[in-house]
Amino acid sequence: MADRNELYIGGKWVPSAGEGTIDVLEAATGQLMARVPAGTESDVDDAVAAARAAFGEWSQSPVADRITVLRRIADGLVARETELAEMMAREVGTPIARSRSVQVGLGVTIFRSMADILETTSLEERRGNSLILKVGVGVVGAITPWNYPLYQLAAKVAPAIAAGCTSVVKPSSVAPLAAFVVAEIAEEAGLPPGVLNIVTGAGGRVGERLAGHPDVDLVSLTGSTSAGARVGQVAAADIKKVTLELGGKSAFIVAPDADVDAAVTAAVRGCYVNNGQTCAATTRLLVPIGDLEQVEAKLVELVGGQSVGDPLDEAIDIGPMASREQQQTVLDMLSDVPADAVFLVGGPGEVTGLDERLQAGFFVRPTVVSRVDNTSAIARDEVFGPVLTVLTYSDIDEAIDIANDSDYGLSGGVFAADDAAAIAIARRLRTGQVSINGGRFNAMAPFGGMKKSGIGRELGPDGLDEYFEKISLQLPA
Repeated sequence: MADRNELYIGGKWVPSAGEGTIDVLEAATGQLMARVPAGTESDVDDAVAAARAAFGEWSQSPVADRITVLRRIADGLVARETELAEMMAREVGTPIARSRSVQVGLGVTIFRSMADILETTSLEERRGNSLILKVGVGVVGAITPWNYPLYQLAAKVAPAIAAGCTSVVKPSSVAPLAAFVVAEIAEEAGLPPGVLNIVTGAGGRVGERLAGHPDVDLVSLTGSTSAGARVGQVAAADIKKVTLELGGKSAFIVAPDADVDAAVTAAVRGCYVNNGQTCAATTRLLVPIGDLEQVEAKLVELVGGQSVGDPLDEAIDIGPMASREQQQTVLDMLSDVPADAVFLVGGPGEVTGLDERLQAGFFVRPTVVSRVDNTSAIARDEVFGPVLTVLTYSDIDEAIDIANDSDYGLSGGVFAADDAAAIAIARRLRTGQVSINGGRFNAMAPFGGMKKSGIGRELGPDGLDEYFEKISLQLPA
């Protein structure tokens, strides 16, 4: 895979003001995939200036033009699906089938959905003697994560384009390559110069400057809770708007009347997607104490049967972690599990049976830790790997208390005898979204969290609204 030697600023590919580079490693082998520029504060300043210069004209552009560009970008992603899916399977470790359907597929869906939403959204509303206008917030600083490099870029850039905003994107240094492809596609789609800019670099340098830049009007970050806290602190100096999609430690409640096998199957699906590298993963499984042995047996069957290996292999269920740092973080947390907990599957040991070329890859065994107390670190802290913890409860009130006893509130799941029973439980959970009886992710619904899981919402009409400001024109009576 070719190196990327230039940044995308003002509609041109330009060298960085600095001479440093960042190595992008293949997750399955630890080998060098590509190098990208280590951008500088000066690069951020140039990108923000280009975005500011482009904002005036783009903010007044016809809605039809924005819709056309969004759909052309979606089409361009489809045309390069194979390239992008392989790229992110190698960078992130996502098994290739999931990389096509989720890493690429969700990105396509977001660009198309924003075009569809904008087509039916009124940007003016008459209210009494006032005319309420929706206008683009301005220049957006978008800081994207390594676990979903394209989808999360789309979740920020697509609504920005739709709202008439301009953007400067700082992708994760672990998985930055898809951002360059999006820039190429956007240029081919006719997006005017300066509306989208890409600056790679370290978060402490490029991200910090972007979040604190006085000409950035909105900072949208997806990342860790600590990163969100820092962005909020830096952005507060200019009283600028922020949207933060942060960590999670989401609970999946198996109700006493649930079909246990079906519930556990859904819980496993919700935990191990993208090798567990998902902020909304349902990583705490709450089960009635009387069902514990049945649940444990089903987990051994399902999780123990998952294959681990090269994410480019269509038959593989679980790939590697995206980086050696993340691999070590997960292994350290597994090594610190309480002595009275039970490893049903996996644990902190090495993955066995890998091909020789994968020996230096960032693999972790799919793991289930059972009989865990909700006060333990493994039950409270975000692991961000293929790890499920199992906790028991005596009645549904206790289950809800355990689920809500968390610093986070991003996602969750409830499996009960019927949807009405599951919804009644879900109404009592303090979290941003809940899967009901195995309900799947909906890209048109608002996505975001409560508590330390973030501020604001992405996706759907609610996500688009984050990129608007409202102006009230008081008309003569």
